[in-house]
Amino acid sequence: MANETVMKKPDIRHANPLAQTLLNKLDYDQLTNCMRCGFCLPACPTFRETGLEPESPRGRIALMKAVADGVMDPDQVFQDQMNHCLGCRACEPACPADVKYGQLIEQARDAIEDHAEHGLPVRGLRRVMFNGVFPNRGKLKLLGGAMSFYQKSGLRKFARGTGLMKMFPKHLQEMEAILPDASSKGVVERLGTFYPAKGEAIARVALFRGCIMDVMFAGTNVNTVKLLSEAGFDVVIPETQGCCGALHAHSGEMDGARELARTNVRVFKEAGVDYIASNAGGCGALLVEYDHLLGEDVDSDVREAAQWFAKRVKDVSQLVVEKGRIPAFAELAAEGGQGTVTYQDSCHLRNVMKGSSAPRQLMRSVEGVSYVEMKEADRCCGSAGIYNVTQPEMAGQLLEHKMEHACQTGASYMLTSNPGCLLQMKHGIEKHKPPFRMEAMHIVDYLYDRILPSKK
Repeated sequence: MANETVMKKPDIRHANPLAQTLLNKLDYDQLTNCMRCGFCLPACPTFRETGLEPESPRGRIALMKAVADGVMDPDQVFQDQMNHCLGCRACEPACPADVKYGQLIEQARDAIEDHAEHGLPVRGLRRVMFNGVFPNRGKLKLLGGAMSFYQKSGLRKFARGTGLMKMFPKHLQEMEAILPDASSKGVVERLGTFYPAKGEAIARVALFRGCIMDVMFAGTNVNTVKLLSEAGFDVVIPETQGCCGALHAHSGEMDGARELARTNVRVFKEAGVDYIASNAGGCGALLVEYDHLLGEDVDSDVREAAQWFAKRVKDVSQLVVEKGRIPAFAELAAEGGQGTVTYQDSCHLRNVMKGSSAPRQLMRSVEGVSYVEMKEADRCCGSAGIYNVTQPEMAGQLLEHKMEHACQTGASYMLTSNPGCLLQMKHGIEKHKPPFRMEAMHIVDYLYDRILPSKK
């Protein structure tokens, strides 16, 4: 059980500025709630890989508390350990004390970023992406258009053929090779801001279109709207919505995440919807915690709107199963009804949104398809936002295990519910080349393709 006594932060004035910032930002009650029981250890991917105590949630919490209590300084080893966490939050369902580890790791990274001394290229890139591109829909469209031009004009072929790509680290070369076709035209440009339900409307749902989703996976956003329509929902897409802020929060840019959250809660509250649909586990996990993110906002209306917002967020699979009419699905005729599918959990959908059962129920409802549960489907694939870019060695080790288990299923389709996981699984298939045909797909695209034509 969690400690019932509220623990006060130690009255310490740290000589180290970062240590003082950590003390100020860390939730000391959560630090003291950790009982050091060890239930989190087998759930943690980095601990399972290394067997080292500092690589576990329990170990990282102990490090945070040691810094807060003035026992140790937050040296580079400490900072590296905070950044080595995947943020998958598999430890939280395993914790009998209900320690909010995800909030602690984000608070620690936020404090570290306040004192970070990045080189000029990193500072510039962070400023451009976090302050310029992600919060600005117009700049996202420009980025999508530029990427589309690179992919379709011959520049990509030229870069690969001349060896220019070899200037980049190997893992970035591999990721570039599996990027989907980008576009400057997102879901609003393709469908408008309202899409009616098929048949009598059950409820009014707003699509959270995301930033990366609407540039790199706009087709999935379109299919999400159409799938929700088939399930009986009127769908609105608020045009002035912004990025969810998840990448900001995971990277220590909490002020930016809060600013984005304030915009979104206002826009979606004004839309007057019953539910808010997410098709990206990483986005959804932050959206359902907007009430915590904005829980100390000085404006009571913002706090109230954040609570309203968080209660209405659901993954698209959850909405279809729990609130909608499940369409009739059947395997494509061209495949002879012999399809086999397996599923890689989005960590945040499973561990934060508690949405592991709905995708499986939908996959099992596809006539003519055999669903095979993958061993350790709940274990992180190594994507974890941009973890596979910043921590390629650990991400690669996790992907090795994932592909071993995926190949054991013999599945034709590897489905998932998050764009980062999808790219990671595409990378795994391309790199490991299973001895049979396997394709990675977002579950929404797979399901929408298999709605019986007579029912569309």
